Amino acid sequence: MTEVTRAEVELSGPSHAAGDGLVKQGYHPRLTNSDLAPLKRQNWSSYNFFAFWMSDVHSVGGYVTAGSLFALGLAAWQVLVALLVGIVIVYFLCNLVARPSQATGVPYPVASRVAFGVVGANVPAVVRGLIAVAWYGIQTYLASNALVLFALKVNPAWGPYAEVAQHGFLGLSTLGWIAFGVMWVLQALVFWRGMEAIRKFIDFCGPAVYVVMFALAAYLVTEAGGFSNVSLNLGSVDHTGLGALGVMVSAVALVVSYFSGPMLNYGDFARYGRTMAAVRKGNFLGLPVNFLVFAVLCVVTASATVPVYGELVTDPVDTVYRLDNTTIAVLGCLTFMIATIGINIVANFVSPAFDFSHVAPQRISWRMGGMIAAVGSVLITPWNLYNSPETIHYTLDTLGAFIGPLYGVLIADYYVVKKQLVRVDDLFTMDPAGAYHYRKGWNPVAVGVTAVAALVGICIVFFTNATAASFSWFIGAGLAFGLYVALKNSIPASVRA
Repeated sequence: MTEVTRAEVELSGPSHAAGDGLVKQGYHPRLTNSDLAPLKRQNWSSYNFFAFWMSDVHSVGGYVTAGSLFALGLAAWQVLVALLVGIVIVYFLCNLVARPSQATGVPYPVASRVAFGVVGANVPAVVRGLIAVAWYGIQTYLASNALVLFALKVNPAWGPYAEVAQHGFLGLSTLGWIAFGVMWVLQALVFWRGMEAIRKFIDFCGPAVYVVMFALAAYLVTEAGGFSNVSLNLGSVDHTGLGALGVMVSAVALVVSYFSGPMLNYGDFARYGRTMAAVRKGNFLGLPVNFLVFAVLCVVTASATVPVYGELVTDPVDTVYRLDNTTIAVLGCLTFMIATIGINIVANFVSPAFDFSHVAPQRISWRMGGMIAAVGSVLITPWNLYNSPETIHYTLDTLGAFIGPLYGVLIADYYVVKKQLVRVDDLFTMDPAGAYHYRKGWNPVAVGVTAVAALVGICIVFFTNATAASFSWFIGAGLAFGLYVALKNSIPASVRA
């Protein structure tokens, strides 16, 4: 069989369509359903990808992350350079991982079969799915906090029900449980309507937050008495020389790590792109351009809180809650709540939907996969994780230690070993002669390299200092890439380019 790209595949013969997927007759039922099959329509434009990144960036977490970088002790221009370098790296990494899914029209777990095997791909699928479950719960909790503050702004008498000590259960207050439940249902409703509804939702979310961000920045600057009273350097020290370079490099690593999750499974969205050019253009607008504007807005807004409130406030929900104008505060809380729903759906709902469906395609649909993640997000009681800074620190670095190796293997296999050639039909066959059957459906090299690199990353996280741990993603990705390329001759010859 000749190796071909998606563009060279003629999806002809008896088949049946379901949704946007096209399931060819002959595809093994253990490996496919209408959600995992190659798309018959790829209709996302560059704006859709631009809006995707706006939804991903414009969140409470994104605001706090960008704002915290300005408080590292660097001058404003140094932080902006670090942010721009970090996001440009994310831009190029996303383009790399997007190409195989855009070319074949399949989601991340199916594209992973090229490297891990048709059965072995369940390893990267389950790992990414479980990571998304944890973050789905945390982001839902963050969004529910905005709803709690909105409720208290409307009726301060509900205050006692927001106190865990007075009215709480399993570490969350009564009002917190109600808010979490409301957010949980709202997100499920958007997700349940399918990818087209999600596309329309994220098309709205990103721009909506920009409107509020600009309005909030303008309001606070006015309250501060103008720009002359706002200092853009939030750090206590203006680092120079090697000291500044070290802090800037750490800031770059933080930016890449923050986006490592959605970056790994970006193929879940890139598969909908009309062309790779549309994906790259949308990524450019949504990452370097959009992120820089958002970062500037964050620092201006955070800086203005110092003269207005007498202290630095890096949480946007807390910022709007403190406003004297109730109407503006309510609108601000609602907008950030909606924005967090946006990032949660694109980053932490869609991914496990495909990932868990991939494990048992005929039993677990895309929607059921997403709901498994939603239920799991409640069981881990994410508010307890979020309330422990030390736990969050180790969680972030540990996730990076697992995500990095998966990324390294996928990129090394597709670009170096397979040289961008994919046999699409072989992604859906259990025939031992199939290109991705390897050994009983597993590529032992890919699985072994991932395990070794992840173990090294975990050791770095738990047995070194915090600075080294912050580079767990880079170390894992680089080590996995290098090992996989070095061992490429150990991969059965029939599946090498």
